Amino acid sequence: MTLNQWLSVATLCGMMLLFIWGRFRYDITAIIALLAALALGLVPPEKAFTGFADDIVIIIGSALVLSAAVQRTGLVERAVNLVSQWVRRPGSQLLILTGSVGVASGLIKNIGALAMMMPAASQLARRSGTNPSRFLMPMAFASLLGGLTTMIGTSPNIIVSRVREEMTGQPFRMFDYLPTGLGMLVMGLVFLRVAYRLVPADRRAAATMGEALNISDYTTEATVSAGSDAIGNTIEEFVAGHDNEIEVTAVLRAGLRGEVHPATHIAEGDVLILSGDPDALERAIARSQLSLDDDGEDDEHAGENKRARDDIGVIEGVVTAESAFVGSTAGRLMLKDRLGLRLVAISRQGESLRNKPGNVVMAAGDVVVLQGVLGEMPGRLRQLGVLPLAQRQIRLGMNRSSWWALAILALAMISTATGLVPVAVAFFAAAGAVIITGALPVNDAYEAVEWPILIMLGALIPVSETLQTTGASDILATQLSHIARDMPPWGAVAMVLAASMAVTPFLNNAATVLVVAPIAAVFATDLGYRPDAFLMATAIGAGCDFLTPIGHQCNTLVMGPGGYRFGDYARLGAPLSLLVLALGTPLIMYCWPL
Repeated sequence: MTLNQWLSVATLCGMMLLFIWGRFRYDITAIIALLAALALGLVPPEKAFTGFADDIVIIIGSALVLSAAVQRTGLVERAVNLVSQWVRRPGSQLLILTGSVGVASGLIKNIGALAMMMPAASQLARRSGTNPSRFLMPMAFASLLGGLTTMIGTSPNIIVSRVREEMTGQPFRMFDYLPTGLGMLVMGLVFLRVAYRLVPADRRAAATMGEALNISDYTTEATVSAGSDAIGNTIEEFVAGHDNEIEVTAVLRAGLRGEVHPATHIAEGDVLILSGDPDALERAIARSQLSLDDDGEDDEHAGENKRARDDIGVIEGVVTAESAFVGSTAGRLMLKDRLGLRLVAISRQGESLRNKPGNVVMAAGDVVVLQGVLGEMPGRLRQLGVLPLAQRQIRLGMNRSSWWALAILALAMISTATGLVPVAVAFFAAAGAVIITGALPVNDAYEAVEWPILIMLGALIPVSETLQTTGASDILATQLSHIARDMPPWGAVAMVLAASMAVTPFLNNAATVLVVAPIAAVFATDLGYRPDAFLMATAIGAGCDFLTPIGHQCNTLVMGPGGYRFGDYARLGAPLSLLVLALGTPLIMYCWPL
């Protein structure tokens, strides 16, 4: 091996050691590796930042935006509500999630299936009191296994099909992968159902400053509009239907305050004074089709048009001692008419409010949620004497798109499944579409993206490519070829499978197939066997990186939301990899005789 080839291998090994050590955050480690490769001359300066234009970076960023848009629709909560009524144990919930992701990954790209199901995982985890990290990594692994079942599930299957066509004139067809892929998926689901506890239970996504404030006891008002699911329910049934996360502190009927009794039936036109966590209030209002607008009919339509604009948002703030709010109400201040603001909710520590937020006499220290034009908010808040709090996701008072996000995501998946558009283009266009249609505001879209993950990917791609550019991958492949000639047939198949799984973390899965598949074909020719089993082993190995967050975009996608560290993947992934190797080899040889 030449000096540059040794340096390339050494740089990648040093990077892996830094990842495992965990002294630096993963994006900083990637930057260190890129700087080292530049300093050693392994990466030319003009190619140092080509990784940021790679398809994987675009796919990951777009998938995060689409996931946030799907979560915002509220349809996920409805599906989760149905599941949680029947399935309450975390293990059973995990089996449903992993099974759904696995099956969907065979029909659409596995990254799309995972992005679609992540919001459901977060909701189910919250309902069962489970850390979402216990669900997300197993779901990522299930998506990888599910992608093995069809040709369109993952990129390696498509590339292997082309290699077979070049060798034999006949490509693999759509469901040629199903016998081996389905067996691997079933085996993986059973393993993940039993072994999910290997995932560290204390991993959590990085908390924001807003979450650290932990303000949860908000009071808001909501009108029971025509067609609401709450009509005819008792107060007790309404609260129980929302998992007892909210409280009805008052009911106003025909302008009069009625007694709040568990047996009181809710009627159309009632104004409910609700108290609880802002996310719980937002879910309850969306799920029961309540309205936060109690103004006249014309004003209501104006309000809907206004909220559809992208520059309308909500801000959380605290009333200072010098505020104009102190000793007054939003109604007396004519907040909406004079300043264009609407008081959505109010929180007062140690007190459960029973009046409409607009009729509550404010006091210093009250926390309020105000809705208005975001560009005008800073000046309005200064004028009112309201101090904005650290930014966090407050969706109460924002509109939900009930179908746009899902329709756009479905169109993107159909486009990729039929081969009309490349995955990166389809996902990027879909992410842009959910923003343009108002299904997800621009600010929320930027907040949904895990920027450290994208930095890590952009920095690592040119570093990992040094194995190819220096020729180190060819040297390693030649050595493997010599070893395989002395092995029995099953050993050669197992070695191709293991080599593909080992190389994938350093190259992306598509590059792994391009490097290993020709070698596998040479194995078959030299040993006098048909190439099908060796090519299938290459595809399965390239699609099964369970050891790192960087070998496949599905693993990368859950790293930020799950709060995982680099070494966490091996805790669950190492035994799963051994299982794939032990059971995958005989399964491949049975389905594709040599």
